[in-house]
Formats: sequence, C-alpha cells, structure tokens
Amino acid sequence: MAYKYITTTLPYVNSDPHIGFGYEVLQADALARYWRLVGHEVFFNTGTDEHGQKIARKADEAGRERQEYVDYYADEFKKLGRGLNLSFDNFIRTTDASHKQSAQALWKQCEANGDIYKKKYSGLYCVGCESFKTESDLIDGKCPDHLNVPELVEEENYFFRLSKYQTYLEEYLSKEGVIVPEWRREEAIAFVRNGLEDFSISREKARLDWGIQVPGNEQQVMYVWFDALTNYISTLGWPDDANGNFQKFWNNGEVLQVAGKDQIRFQSVIWQAMLKSAGVKQTDCVVYHGFINSGGQKMSKSIGNVISPYELIAKYGTDATRYLLLRHVHPFEDTDITWERLDEWYTAHLVNGLGNLVARVMKMSEDNIESFVQIEEIRSIPGVKERIEKYEFNASIDCIWSYIADIDQRIQETQPFKKVKENKIQGQKQIVLLTQDLMRIAVALDPFMPETSKIILDAIKANKKPENLFSRLP
Repeated sequence: MAYKYITTTLPYVNSDPHIGFGYEVLQADALARYWRLVGHEVFFNTGTDEHGQKIARKADEAGRERQEYVDYYADEFKKLGRGLNLSFDNFIRTTDASHKQSAQALWKQCEANGDIYKKKYSGLYCVGCESFKTESDLIDGKCPDHLNVPELVEEENYFFRLSKYQTYLEEYLSKEGVIVPEWRREEAIAFVRNGLEDFSISREKARLDWGIQVPGNEQQVMYVWFDALTNYISTLGWPDDANGNFQKFWNNGEVLQVAGKDQIRFQSVIWQAMLKSAGVKQTDCVVYHGFINSGGQKMSKSIGNVISPYELIAKYGTDATRYLLLRHVHPFEDTDITWERLDEWYTAHLVNGLGNLVARVMKMSEDNIESFVQIEEIRSIPGVKERIEKYEFNASIDCIWSYIADIDQRIQETQPFKKVKENKIQGQKQIVLLTQDLMRIAVALDPFMPETSKIILDAIKANKKPENLFSRLP
C-alpha cells in the first residue's frame, strides 16, 4: 500500500462553477477512486479560493457582505461535488480559521528564511488575474485573458524573493515527471530560464481589506495567491499535523496536483519556491489539462456558448456526464464540444452501447442461469490500468469501450440466445462467460462511472436485468 495525495486548484468563488473546473475535479476524482480500488490510502483535496480584490468587488457590486457572498458560492461548489458524485476527503475554504493560521505560519517561515522584504512598487494590475502584468504580457494594452486594461497601482508591499530560487527551480524542473505532459514542463523551464523577478505578496489594507492579515502588520493583507496556494498543505493540518495527515500524505506519500494549463507559473514555479523557502518537500507532479471550448470558440457568456456542468447533469445524469467529460475531453490539449456532439456520444456509446449490452446479457442470464456465478479473480481489461496511470483518462475509457465492442461482436457471432435452445449446457456456458465479462467492465468503470459500476455488479449478483441504465433523449 502507498499513500497518495491529490488536489485540484481552488476556483474563485465569484461565479457559478464552470465546465472547465468540473472536468479538472473529475480528473482528480477518477484518480482517487482508481488508487483506492487498487489498495492505496488516498487523500483527495478540493475547495474554494475566497479572498482577493475580484471577490471583494463582486460582493460589493451585489450589495452583500463578503463572508455571506463567499458562503453562498462555496455552497454552490459543494453542490457540484454532490452533482458529480465526487469522493473528496476534504473541502477546504481559504476563509477557514485553520487555513488562515497555516498561511500565516508559511509567511513566517519564508520571512525567517530571509525571503520576504518590503519595498515601494508601481505596476499594472489585472483584477481578473489578481496579478501584476508587464507591457509584454498585454495585447493592445489589455490583459489577453480578461480583455480589460490593467489598473496602475502604486503602493508599498511585501515581496517574495523568487529570483533567489532560479537555480533551484531549474534543477527541480529538469526531472522528468514533475510536470505532465512533457511539453508543459518545457514551457515551465523556458519561463524560469527567461529570468525570475521577485513578486509582490501583500496589498495595502486601505485598498483591499478582504484577505488574511500579514503577520505583524495590521495595515497589510496577503496577496491572494500566496494565501490560496497554502491550501495544499493546510488541508493536511500543516504545520501542527495533529492528525498525522501531513506526515503521511505529503512527506511519505506521492503528491499530485491537477491544474489548468494557465497555472504553470503559479503551481510549478511560485508554489515550489514557496515550499523550498518554508522547508517543505516539493510537489512530486503537476498534471496540466487544456481548456474546453464550444463551437470553435472559447466559452463566453456574451457569445452565449457556455455549457454549465449542471446543464449536463440535468440532461444526461451524473454518471453519463462523468463519462462524456472524461472520455471526450482530451486530458492535456484543448477540446471543442457542442450539444450536438454530446448528444451523439451519449446515444451511441451509452444508450446503444453499454446500456444495450448490459440489458441483453442480463436478460439472457436471468432467463437461462439459475444463480450468479462468482469469479475468484476478476481479470482486468487490457490497457485500462496502463492508460489511467499515465493520466490518459480518455484512452483508458477507450479500452473499456473496445472491450464492449468485442463482446457485442462475439454475441453476434455465437448467438448464445439461440445456442441455449439448441444445446442448453453450451449456451449457458456462453452466457456465464458474458456475465463475467460484464463484471470486468463494471470493475473497470468504477473510477469513471461509480454508480453505473455498482448497478451492473448488483444486477449480476441478483441475476436480474436492471432498469435501463441510460434513458433515450427526447
């Protein structure tokens, strides 16, 4: 048995959950479920990022108290957890008292190591990104991600000596496997080699009063990223570690983070330098996924092509939504989806594919086999394990559906529903083999479609055809 720790990033709570984060948290959930299935002890973390100027402004615009505002949206993300049947072990909020204490403890350790200092600063600040921008970062004077003109900010803040860790980060990033996919690691190396600058890690409270206070200075609050990144260890109880989770899962376990491709600078550069400064072990691996687009364009409310995870769940159901995202969204590259494609995949692969196969086999078994036939050892489907351990969720599920297609072909060729009438014993043997194949499919599906997996296994044990797994679209 090994200890496995996995965490998503923490989404800002300034709007409803979007499909991109839905996909990210499903990646983490599938891995957590797979690891548990093969016997590892797992700690799966997710949660919400609730401080910063962007959230403060949104709350003010809505005429609501900041804490009330973030409480509402934190509940929305918890609702998503229920909607997607997520198996996280902790849902951390950066407004939690325990997290605030951890963030301040990290600050103190970095400060004790000589890596925090104060200076006056003037720069262009994008509220949407919650970060300063250089002229070279902008396109036509605007932030390329939020299409707004950054604000000129002049103030005295605390800075973190990121430049001090240039050599360390180059060495850390030189190890294969610290970033997946490989080309993202090359991006991170190029970013570091281009030269690192110290960055501001606090804001004047007079300008921003929604954040964690800087230790020893009531006039400053922590920069939201310095605060939020600490969640990856505060969720484990660092630095006190009263329950032993930090020692078990971070120090003695494999530490895996899942993040979007726009997070490389923060997760694999800034966060790793912060850990080094505080004397904490680095992250073992960060897996970066691409973006989900629709109709050839980035999803945008103004364009009207936004697809909500709640809309998917309402139309297709929880397990079908898990399937559609985990199989048909590429784990590393950008992916384009539309409602038309989603409908096609759902009908072809779930209704007419898996659903139909389970109904046919279990009907034959119910009519011709007296009781469930136990298998001593469930043989795994070739390729499933190898692909998911490389974080290739789509390819792993492809292997399952290839197996489903092979079984469909075998039924067409052997026609056990006829054979059992001609030669009962031979026909029954064929049907038993098919139910055993269904069991292998159900076990392989567990990380991806846990409820469907359970329904199939329960149907086999009861030797009874279940209700239709997937309803036809109207």
